[in-house]
Amino acid sequence: MKFIDEAKIQVIAGKGGDGSASFRREKNIPFGGPDGGDGGRGGSVIAVADRNINTLVEFRFKHVFKAQKGENGRGAQCYGKGGEDLIVRVPLGTVFTDINSGEVVADLAADGQTVCLAKGGKGGLGNLHFKSSTNRAPRQHTLGEPGEEWELEMELKVLADVGLLGMPNAGKSTFIRAVSAARPKVADYPFTTLAPNLGVVRVDSERSFVIADTPGLIEGAAEGAGLGHQFLRHLQRTRVLLHLVDISPRWEAGDPVHEARAIVEELRKYDQKLYDKTRWLVLNKIDMVDAAEREAVVARFVADYEWTGPVFAISALDGTGCSALTYAIMDYLATQAAVILEEDEPAAGLPATEPSAAD
Repeated sequence: MKFIDEAKIQVIAGKGGDGSASFRREKNIPFGGPDGGDGGRGGSVIAVADRNINTLVEFRFKHVFKAQKGENGRGAQCYGKGGEDLIVRVPLGTVFTDINSGEVVADLAADGQTVCLAKGGKGGLGNLHFKSSTNRAPRQHTLGEPGEEWELEMELKVLADVGLLGMPNAGKSTFIRAVSAARPKVADYPFTTLAPNLGVVRVDSERSFVIADTPGLIEGAAEGAGLGHQFLRHLQRTRVLLHLVDISPRWEAGDPVHEARAIVEELRKYDQKLYDKTRWLVLNKIDMVDAAEREAVVARFVADYEWTGPVFAISALDGTGCSALTYAIMDYLATQAAVILEEDEPAAGLPATEPSAAD
């Protein structure tokens, strides 16, 4: 299935049914009075996050979603039936934005989470509601209200704990194949990965995290080079980024330090918050370096790159260093989760309110 992460749709809620202006007509009852029923409410358009959906491809061909309108009221105090709500199922991580105002309408990040995109109109009132002591035969009734109508832009941001960042052919897809059950395509040419891939890394029977592999980023992506920035949005929800760098001897003809800095600069151009996110340096393809020179090669790269954060030297092909990296990631994520939990909990032992001076 083709991966689609953007779509534009129009949502139209149902119109409310009109109220009825009717009078009771029965034998031997000359002045039966009003008996017009109310109109039914219009159906709403409701979005539901579904974990079994992973792309917006269905919205590429269907752009208009219209809910059912309410039925009109009838005589004998018959109320109109309400219109059925239209349920639109979307993948986790879908963000709805109003095209006209640019305001974010909803962000569905949990399975089963729902949001009303367009509310149905209220049904009109029948003349039964307008009877009074001075007006025993009202002919007034109201029309149903129109439903809401919006033009929305849908944007899919995948949910992952760890994001992979790097040049094309840096070994990102090979790494995710080595540590998870995901099987993205791997080949010896740039831009083999054309869509994000998710993999679940299980450290043990009770601990796991989700890792996201995105297409490679190259210098000049801000100006549209390569695949541009179109997939960087999928890294915005991650908690840590792994910057994979190819340090195999084939780089002797180039400058891996320059390439690494160019990637980070493209990250800054796209989003400052993404640039400020925690990043770890992962030097891949260490198996192609002589065992006696590996420490020196790693130390030289770190010094030239002026990097002070965590560094891991791995080989995604034969698994060297991958286990230590995954355990370090799991420990870091567990630590971050504990910090967030402590910040959310109220301070223990403190009174709920300050005592007043009168007390």
